[in-house]
Amino acid sequence: MKILAILTIDCRTPDRQIGKKVGLSGVSVKSRVSKMVRSGVIQNFTMKVEPASLGYGVIYMTVPSDDEASIVKKLKLVGEPFFVVPCLGDITACAIVVEKDMEQKTELVKNLISNARIILTMDAKESEFRVDLTKTDFKILEQLLKNPKEKIDSISKSTKLSTKTVTRTIEKFEANPAVQFTIIYDPKKLEKFIAFALIAMVQSDIKKIKDEIETSFGDYFWQVPVTAKELLVLFMYSDNIYNADVMRHKIKEIDGVAFTEVFFPKKIMMPTNWISNSIKNASRSERLHVPIKQINR
Repeated sequence: MKILAILTIDCRTPDRQIGKKVGLSGVSVKSRVSKMVRSGVIQNFTMKVEPASLGYGVIYMTVPSDDEASIVKKLKLVGEPFFVVPCLGDITACAIVVEKDMEQKTELVKNLISNARIILTMDAKESEFRVDLTKTDFKILEQLLKNPKEKIDSISKSTKLSTKTVTRTIEKFEANPAVQFTIIYDPKKLEKFIAFALIAMVQSDIKKIKDEIETSFGDYFWQVPVTAKELLVLFMYSDNIYNADVMRHKIKEIDGVAFTEVFFPKKIMMPTNWISNSIKNASRSERLHVPIKQINR
């Protein structure tokens, strides 16, 4: 589980480095990762980019249905899916990436999916995520999107860029919280543990509350927490559903936390079509530093 937690935060972490953190040799780590890939625990390695960093807005919602195909079909009439996660209890948590006209797009979602509960809308201007990418960065991003674990030499050969340039760009990505090298895992195949997402709506300093939660429950974090305005999303794990509820209750009691809700995922989908479209738009730019308005046009 500790190996998986490290890979969700940065799947490019070298086996030897992971081994030092979990008390195993690099060879043992590589063997265990390969086993998890073969068994389907790890479904694929991928990249997660915060839409706001490229100038997009995001609409977060839940839908009381597990008909993911129907939900995705309707979401695509409004924007591009950011994530779609069917959960226990016939409820699907999802988000869509939209270019502009946030209020109009939100109303369209409500009309298309009448029982959708809008949790939060995030305009790019309201986000703390920022990333300044060049055409070269986008070229490397395109290659990494195919295989986030690809070796630097291989990327250099495919992109016809120097290894120094590739290394510098990857370091730039890794240092920016808006870009993450991660994995898609199958929640149903986790052994001895359950993964869950806890949503907390806060009424005061969200950073202070996040730090307080991390101090008490950081050992149970599965991924890096996500903050968006007054919304705090924690990705956690527990040995059973009852202890997960105990953690939820304790977090709810923290001063400044107004509301908490827990979701137990059955499946995770994180499409990257919107990133690919952004890369195509950026490639048409005549400038080295690509303007945001040209990325999401």
